[in-house]
Amino acid sequence: MARRLTVVQLLPALDSGGVERSTLEIAEALVAAGHASHVVSAGGRLVPALEAAGSTHHHLAIGEKSLATPFRVPALRRLLAGLRPDIVHARSRLPAWLALAALRGLSPRPAFITTVHGLNSPGRYSGVMTRGDAVIGVSETVRRHVLRHWPDAAARLVVIPRGVDVARFPRHPRPDPAARAAVLGELGLPADTRLLLMPGRGTRLKGHAHAVGLLAGLRAAGEPAALWLLGSREPGREAYLAALEAEAAARGVAAWLRISPPRSAVVPAYAGADLVLQLSDKPEAFGRTVVEALAVGTPVLGWDHGGVGEQLAALQPEGAVPVGDAAALLERARALLAAPPAPPAHIPYTLAAMQQATLDLYARIAA
Repeated sequence: MARRLTVVQLLPALDSGGVERSTLEIAEALVAAGHASHVVSAGGRLVPALEAAGSTHHHLAIGEKSLATPFRVPALRRLLAGLRPDIVHARSRLPAWLALAALRGLSPRPAFITTVHGLNSPGRYSGVMTRGDAVIGVSETVRRHVLRHWPDAAARLVVIPRGVDVARFPRHPRPDPAARAAVLGELGLPADTRLLLMPGRGTRLKGHAHAVGLLAGLRAAGEPAALWLLGSREPGREAYLAALEAEAAARGVAAWLRISPPRSAVVPAYAGADLVLQLSDKPEAFGRTVVEALAVGTPVLGWDHGGVGEQLAALQPEGAVPVGDAAALLERARALLAAPPAPPAHIPYTLAAMQQATLDLYARIAA
């Protein structure tokens, strides 16, 4: 076995989201490979899962936007001095700034790695994410963004795409009568419904209004369509969802709109849907739901930008539509419903590949 490493990952909290999921996935891989895994954050609902998988969590609010946060640098420095890590891996901007300050004067100094998980706004504050000894970009989209705004990072930048656990997202038959019946039954929809699934948080940037418009267009064209916004009904989103429901009512499709809270069991939803939508107005850094849906075998329709466009180009080009073109979106949706493309024979963006590439990078940087 290679040298046993001690790795500390830093992020604001461990509640939900892609950054948090990646942190747990790498922590799990570290423990499985015999390394020591530590995570520093303000805590959250994912801490028990992290600890159950063999990592140690250290509670420190290093991502809180507060005047008190900079004064937590000494506590972080003491923690790192005690752990003597080989790698400090920052996954968010404020924790990265605190890490740089904490590493000053630390001997031996651990290697510092950052991951750019999103298309951060240009400027000095975001630039801290390009100051690692190695800088991970989660997609080619992120690589291009970093090189455009922080070209000095080119020599230290490596792309390690996010990945899905293909064992958790197994290929289903198309169509899958049992999955369709279960989902349509749960939603109270007729058996002939053509179900559009849009997974994601209930925020305006996710483009739910485009999906409601598409639903109205499909119904007007005679398609027995319904739209399921899975994961959008969350505390604090009531006003936004009420506006969406009012828009659906104004367009005469309120009876065909379903909105539900987040759930962990999303595979049955993918398998029971006819078409998965990814219509975020803001470009996604990777587009994990695209890969999840296609792994299960369900066609995807999305705007051709950011990570979503990148994944569709690689795995299902028929699903990519010019951003904001409602007429093209409707036309392509009807085409995909009428003649679904064959699912990709191979999913290259796997969790195992992402974990191994990250551990390989750790080993190289720590050598």
